[in-house]
Amino acid sequence: MSKMQDIKIPKSIAKMMVNVCGHGLCESCVDLLFLKGSGSCPECKIPLRRNNFRVQLFEDAAVEKEVDIRKRVLRDFNKKEEDFATLKEYNDYLEEVESIIYNLSNNIDVVNTNKRIEQYKRDNKEQIMKNKGKLGREEYELEELLELEKQLEEQRKKRSKWRR
Repeated sequence: MSKMQDIKIPKSIAKMMVNVCGHGLCESCVDLLFLKGSGSCPECKIPLRRNNFRVQLFEDAAVEKEVDIRKRVLRDFNKKEEDFATLKEYNDYLEEVESIIYNLSNNIDVVNTNKRIEQYKRDNKEQIMKNKGKLGREEYELEELLELEKQLEEQRKKRSKWRR
């Protein structure tokens, strides 16, 4: 792997890629890594898949990793305040979610943290699916509203042209 680290590519033309481990590689290095079909991260040695790499959006790879983890965790930990009897229960839930994200982002007790996630998913399967369905409907309704707003704006523009 030291060969990839020795390659000097001007930052202005290098497209940085990131994977689930949070370590970044330039696109050329990712291509070299997978010439034989599989590879592992040069820094942490975890096995990687080519299709899991994506363009790095943030300059700091640690931020990129946390954003990915946050998205993954919040897909299942998707309860809202109205799902709880008290504000304290909701805040405790939010604190648990943040501690899970923190642990995974900082490689703290990863095995037990992932076990907690799996247990939560088993215990709350129905609620998770119900909330995913709600989210899907809310997103659909939002898209419809945005489309309607876009059409109204186009109509306003047409009317203002006619008035001139």
